[in-house]
Amino acid sequence: MQYYPVNLDIRHRSCLVVGGGQVGARTVGTLVKCGGRVTVVSPQATPGIVELADAGDIVLKQRPYRPSDLEGMFLVIGATDDEKLNRQIHADAEGRNLLCNIADRPKICNFILPAIFRRGDFTLAISTAGKSPAFAKYIRKRLEDEFGPEYGELLDLMGAIRLKLLAKAHEPEVHKPLFEALIREGLLSLVKNRDIDGIDALLEQVLGPGYTYHGLIPTDRPTEG
Repeated sequence: MQYYPVNLDIRHRSCLVVGGGQVGARTVGTLVKCGGRVTVVSPQATPGIVELADAGDIVLKQRPYRPSDLEGMFLVIGATDDEKLNRQIHADAEGRNLLCNIADRPKICNFILPAIFRRGDFTLAISTAGKSPAFAKYIRKRLEDEFGPEYGELLDLMGAIRLKLLAKAHEPEVHKPLFEALIREGLLSLVKNRDIDGIDALLEQVLGPGYTYHGLIPTDRPTEG
């Protein structure tokens, strides 16, 4: 099986999670964090799911699943331990051409969820094509030691530079060698070491006057621990 890698924008899109246990709770947390409008259907739910519902962050329907629950949904996640129910969810979703994932059942999914590692907006997704989620999680944990918060901070800086360059009506293709030069000349290492003077010197060298760290990144920006 060759999967097509993709990152979905689920902001303001309706997402259904069937199952209110620990697996469902983790899925709900990720969907909410990514801006999805989440509905959970399950007779029982973890305290965390109930808390999100009480806060108005999700909709919780504490009852068994119905096929009509799929109406208007963008994607559906089956997170139950009932094999018959999981297969029904899959069949119902397929009949409506919906994105559907059944937890730990890659054969009845039309997409699978990779192990995800984040540093701010820097995201690594590790997939084993559903063959070994445990190995994907193992690799993710190893990467946590290799990729520190400086990767997210570098992306914030690069994004701010890009916006400023675009405001000058330059063609985006012209910017490519500038970003390549910043990376090649060690901007990541300077960010990691919090060498603001060094960052400013490199920005001026590559981009010219008017580009400084504090001029691009708000001074009250929270740092990632």
